Amino acid sequence: MSAMAADENADENEDAGEVDGVMRRNIAALIEVRKRREKEKSRQETIADAITAFTGTLRFVYIHAAIFGGWIVLNTGVIPGVKPFDPFPFVMLAMIASVEAIFLSTFVLISQNRMTAMADRRADLDLQVNLLAEHEITRLIHLVDDIARQVGARAGSDENLDALKRDVKPEVVLEEIARAEKELDR
Repeated sequence: MSAMAADENADENEDAGEVDGVMRRNIAALIEVRKRREKEKSRQETIADAITAFTGTLRFVYIHAAIFGGWIVLNTGVIPGVKPFDPFPFVMLAMIASVEAIFLSTFVLISQNRMTAMADRRADLDLQVNLLAEHEITRLIHLVDDIARQVGARAGSDENLDALKRDVKPEVVLEEIARAEKELDR
């Protein structure tokens, strides 16, 4: 291996180590934020999340299958010597299932609202990081163009270069998206 290739490998390993370190730091920061958000949850949110987590399991389905199946078997009179306890066949079972469905859907909505708020915060962070990256890239294009001009490296002109040198304005992009969506709806 030549000295030049060895230097390139050393640079790549150093860059990979730096990227790995930044990645690990970012992951640790994200985990820390999640833990902090979890600690900040109210008691009601914790209860709603626990109920939602349990109702979304097969164990919940098995328990309900056993309860409802047992209720049906006991109230159809198929077992000799067992008198049905629901005087109106399955009316009470239907009422219990309906009330349970009302509460479970409420708990699911509470958890879903919290998750939506978290997703909105992540989307805001993504947008900020993307806008910052776009701004930095725009500055780099200016810098590279200035360097190219100084060393006389410009070969021809790029009509897109001036457009690339301008910062993206998110409000303009959003307005354009809204306009395009209106066009599609027509």
